[in-house]
Amino acid sequence: MGALVDPLTWGNVLLALHMIVAVVWVGGMFFALRVLRPSLGVLAPPERLALHAAVFARFFRVVWHVMPLMLASGYAMLFLIYGGFAGVHWPVHLMHLLGLIMAAVFLALVFGPWRAMQAAMAGGDAAGAAAALDRIRRLVTVNLVLGLLTVAVAALG
Repeated sequence: MGALVDPLTWGNVLLALHMIVAVVWVGGMFFALRVLRPSLGVLAPPERLALHAAVFARFFRVVWHVMPLMLASGYAMLFLIYGGFAGVHWPVHLMHLLGLIMAAVFLALVFGPWRAMQAAMAGGDAAGAAAALDRIRRLVTVNLVLGLLTVAVAALG
């Protein structure tokens, strides 16, 4: 089946959008885990929690926008350029699966430990906030690994 739209125009625009939002999402997770978190050791625990809360509030708001753009641009390329799942090879199927898993992990993170951290901080429960922050860190680590794997599959496929 031929392309449904001109792949040299819309395909390039969609691919650029897809890559930009991937860089924002995966790069943001890498920065949070490998640069920001280790650097916060210079702060006292209450300030660390407050800074984490402020950073994650902003970053999760960004991900709320880039995650749907990532999925929408991927589906647009899949169906408008390649004619659906039958028109692509296994790496695209794997990227699709990994992207859906990443979206699910993000939703679990936001509606689970992120909400718990916000509630604990609002209630003055530093220990509860720290425990929720550790769960957030673990889920962001899972998503970072999945994101890097997805990038590798994209580059190899």
